[in-house]
Amino acid sequence: MTNFAVVGMGFIAKKHIQAIEDAPDAKLIAVCDTNPDRLTEYEGKVNTYTDLEDMLKNQEDLDVVNICTPSGLHAPLADLVARYKKHIVMEKPMSLTTEDSERINQAARENGIKLAVVHPNRFRPVIQLLRKEMDSGKFGKLSHANVTVRWNRNQEYYDQAPWRGTKKFDGGVLMNQAIHNLDLLLWFMGPVKSVQAMAATRFRNIETEDLAAGVVEFESGALGIIEAATTIYPKNLEESISIFGETGSVKISGRNANFIETWDFEGVSDEERESLVQMIKADPFGKPGHQWIIEDMAQAVKENREPIVTGEDGLAPVRLINALLESAETGKKVQLDKEMNVHGNSVK
Repeated sequence: MTNFAVVGMGFIAKKHIQAIEDAPDAKLIAVCDTNPDRLTEYEGKVNTYTDLEDMLKNQEDLDVVNICTPSGLHAPLADLVARYKKHIVMEKPMSLTTEDSERINQAARENGIKLAVVHPNRFRPVIQLLRKEMDSGKFGKLSHANVTVRWNRNQEYYDQAPWRGTKKFDGGVLMNQAIHNLDLLLWFMGPVKSVQAMAATRFRNIETEDLAAGVVEFESGALGIIEAATTIYPKNLEESISIFGETGSVKISGRNANFIETWDFEGVSDEERESLVQMIKADPFGKPGHQWIIEDMAQAVKENREPIVTGEDGLAPVRLINALLESAETGKKVQLDKEMNVHGNSVK
C-alpha cells in the first residue's frame, strides 16, 4: 500500500482524495492546509496538519504528497517535500514559470524522488484511442493541429478566491484552463520550434488574459493553431483537438473533448468508423483521470519506475505557455530551443 497526503484543501483536493480512496493500492493518511477550518471534516479520519514541514517530520510512513495549493506556491512546497524524500503528485500547472518548473524537476532529480504532474485528459478513452492511431503512423506526414477551448468562467468564479486570475498565483486562460489541451497538443505533435500569439483581457476583472490565440511551429514542420477563451456566453461551448495528416483527419470535440466528431483514415471503412464512434459514446469518460494518475504513482513507487506523466512532461506546456505570453506581450515571434521535449508515453 502506498501512503498519500494532500496539501492545500481547496476544490481540486477533493478530486485527489476521491482518487486516492478509489485506487486499490493507495491510502490517504494525512491532509494539510494553513486554514484549520478546511481540515474539520477530516479530523478523526486521517491526521491533520496546518504546517507542511510538521507533517513531513511526523509522518514517517508517508510515501507521496499531492500538492493542490494555488499554482504560485508549487515550487517552494515541492522543494520542501523533495528535501524530505517524499514523492510528489503535482496538480497542474506544474508552476507558473519555466524557471520554477525546471527548479521542481531539479529538486526531484537531486533527491531521487518520483514526480508526476496531473494532466488527466491523456487518459480519456477517445484520447487514448487517438494516441494509438498516432503511434501506428496512420496519419502519415502531419500537416497541422488545432486546439480550441471555448469556455465560460464568469466574474463570480474569479471572485471566489483572491488568488484567482492573478499573475503571481494563478495565471490566465492559457495556464489555468487550456493547459490540458496544450499538453495534448505537445503529446501528439512533439517539440516546438517557435510561437506567435496575441492575448487580451476582454471581460473579466483579472490581471491575466481571458482570451488568447496563437500559432505554433513544430520541429517537424507541422503547424498548430490555439484558441482559448473563458469569455464564452453563457456557458462552456466547446473543447476540441483536431489533427490532420496526409492519410488521416480527426476531430475530438464536445464540451469536454470526449467524443469523435471526425475520424477519417485511409483504408478505414464507414462501418469501422461508426463502430468506434459508438464505442466511445458508450463510455466517454472511463476511469477518472486523477485516479489514473494516483494508481500509476502507487505502481511507480512499488516498481521503482518513472510515472507515466513525468515532471518533464509537466514542464513542456508551462514552457509553451510562457513563450506564447512573451509573444503576446512583445508582438514578436518567440523561438524555443530543442530542450522542449515531452516523453510521449502511452498509457500501458
